Amino acid sequence: MTLATPTLQAQDPSALERIWFTRCPVPTASGIAYRLGWLAEEFARDGLPVSTLQEARQLGHHHYDHQLPGLFREGGNVPALAARASGSPSQLIGLTWIEEWQTILVRPDSGIRSAADLRGKRLALPAWADSRPGSIARAMSLQGYKGALASAGLYLEDVRLVEVALLDQAGAATPQLGLQRLWSGLDYLARGEVDAVYVKGAAAADAARRLGLVVGVDLDLLPDPRHRINNGTPRPITVHQHLLDNHFDLVVRFLAQTLRAAEWAAGNRDALNGFLEDETRAGSQGVADAYRGDFHATLAPDLSEQRLAFLSTQKDFLYLHGFLEGDFSIADWVDPRPLHAAHELLAQRRA
Repeated sequence: MTLATPTLQAQDPSALERIWFTRCPVPTASGIAYRLGWLAEEFARDGLPVSTLQEARQLGHHHYDHQLPGLFREGGNVPALAARASGSPSQLIGLTWIEEWQTILVRPDSGIRSAADLRGKRLALPAWADSRPGSIARAMSLQGYKGALASAGLYLEDVRLVEVALLDQAGAATPQLGLQRLWSGLDYLARGEVDAVYVKGAAAADAARRLGLVVGVDLDLLPDPRHRINNGTPRPITVHQHLLDNHFDLVVRFLAQTLRAAEWAAGNRDALNGFLEDETRAGSQGVADAYRGDFHATLAPDLSEQRLAFLSTQKDFLYLHGFLEGDFSIADWVDPRPLHAAHELLAQRRA
């Protein structure tokens, strides 16, 4: 499928040729709304087709730099925060929090059964990628270890971080294997060269089963959610400033369909799991392992004080460890108006 590059936007700052959106291979309300056809239906009245960056490889870099004016992004916070820190004209309009099998994997004979057992152990740390926004694997692993260790009163200084090479994603035979670049330490763990690896999500659950690895620490079960702050917790929904300035109503309507999709998911667990096999590039068992409990009822975005505080904690962590070019205020990034208006719009449509 070949999609035209939105050249009109460069000629007329207020013009749009289409709605773009991008999401990560995880459960997202926007992805569900897209699959149900609700986004296409919503914007058909405006003559605006809806396309994803996953369909337009030539524009895929905008998932990281957020420089495409017509773009909605629901994805990990590392690229979103890095883009904003480097001056990207994005605005935060929603946050989600979904438990998705954040775990520390170990070998069955490791003796590691709790966070306290990680003291003195060798933990795999993926190498830096070509850019700060692209160094997601390293950032996730480092924050994952920090959270697990903190739950036992330990620090990163109490373990040995062993840098491991990133897998070559370009050479992956399937999209599922391509995701393994995020968990580049798994082969090192299976060979006994490290003692533990941080992973999350359905594809990681499939990989662990394939390699015979087991869960040493299940971060999802830790009682303090601060120990689970990471790339997807909380996960931001962001838009280009262009959309807010020139097409505020479109932003509101996009969020309204996202909220509607979250409500649909809460009542359609089985159908949702079927969607997630495609969205997460995992098998049915991986989806079942990764997305437990009532996650399907928690896909709706909000901008609660707690989620904003958690995002600020994540931002400070990324800045401290060199993943951001500069610091900035989360309060200056957030715009609560569209989400508030989206709730009102849904109420009006149902009246």
